[in-house]
Amino acid sequence: MNHKLVAPTPPLGWNSWDCYGAAVTEDEIRGNAEYMAEHLKDFGWSYITVDIQWYEPFANSSQYRAFVPLVMDEYSRLMPAENRFPSAANGQGFKPLADYVHSLGLQFGIHIMRGIPRQAAHAATPILGTTATARDIAHPNSICPWNTDMYGVDSSKEGAQAYYDSLFELYAQWGVDLVKVDDIAASRLYDTHQPEIEMIAKAIERSGRPMVLSLSPGPAPVEYAEHFAEHANMWRVTDDFWDLWPLLLDMFDRCRTWQGIPKEGCWPDCDMLPLGHIGIRSVDGGGADRWTRFTPDEQLTMMSLWSIFRSPLIFGGELRDNDEWTLSLLTNREVLRMHRDSYGAREALRRDDLIVWTAQNAEGSSYAAMFNVGEKPLPIDLDLEEIDLSGITEGTELWSGTPAELNGNTLRTTIPVHGVRLYRF
Repeated sequence: MNHKLVAPTPPLGWNSWDCYGAAVTEDEIRGNAEYMAEHLKDFGWSYITVDIQWYEPFANSSQYRAFVPLVMDEYSRLMPAENRFPSAANGQGFKPLADYVHSLGLQFGIHIMRGIPRQAAHAATPILGTTATARDIAHPNSICPWNTDMYGVDSSKEGAQAYYDSLFELYAQWGVDLVKVDDIAASRLYDTHQPEIEMIAKAIERSGRPMVLSLSPGPAPVEYAEHFAEHANMWRVTDDFWDLWPLLLDMFDRCRTWQGIPKEGCWPDCDMLPLGHIGIRSVDGGGADRWTRFTPDEQLTMMSLWSIFRSPLIFGGELRDNDEWTLSLLTNREVLRMHRDSYGAREALRRDDLIVWTAQNAEGSSYAAMFNVGEKPLPIDLDLEEIDLSGITEGTELWSGTPAELNGNTLRTTIPVHGVRLYRF
């Protein structure tokens, strides 16, 4: 099974973190899945992912409760909390919910933390397929700096691979299509956890079920790009991304660092899109229940940069509250076509407040995203030769649908503050 075939183009989906933190419920997952099936599936959106701590019965926000009892089966594997996910009753886990998401024509994802539950290690509970116990394989000095649920797994120990195999065997039985593994791509305390990435990739292969492997948090070190591409499908190039202009501005440097890396099955990930209604029970990112703090132009900038760079597009807001504007950001067929089919994205020009990214598609079209990162409107007269485009006779701005104003090979436009003009020539 070639893991790259699981995500030949960058995944599009929804994740519960930006709106519900660790506290999402089954009803909320089902409701967002229904919205996606009705309004977004025809545009290529497909993944519905339950983010962190679905095994914590009393999770209530994005602030974790330390050292609390977690729901676990007899083999040291975390299970959905039935008070939040009623269909998980009688040991069914996420299978009924995954079946429902699949019945809508969508795909089902879950978030897990790297490692083995600390409570399993302390109790020396069994692991399926080995005589080793959770205590035998736990690495008590390998901890997550911001969450107390897990110890790392010591890859040198007998039973370590068997534990990960048992996890992904369970996820395959449930029908999981995407697994977002956290505390693994980058760490404030340690380096990238390469041995555990390798064990997880092997476990997915042994499960017999194709699953997209997504690694968090960032910033993942670019010097490990080859290792990430060999074992995973997407990996975060940033820490948690929120609706603040300085974080968006910073993404231009991050995308430049990773340009040339995105290719079939291997997608550097700019993190979720904090759009629409967010912060409902997630207090991260410096805000409570709110609509995104990004201006409309900043929202277009984010969508344009993520799309031309070909980051996965994972929406963070409560889908059912989308207004027409927010829905329009997710259903622009020309922008989505660029995201799906383009190649060769690169930063072609950076001058004062102007940043230009270009890409191509197989039909001979060229794309150019022209960003104004300054604090006042930016009129430009740009000779397209400067960004290696010549012989251009016509073009369209993809968000507005208006024709490009061309005089010979010179493009004239005014880019709004923190805004973008995204062209196909």
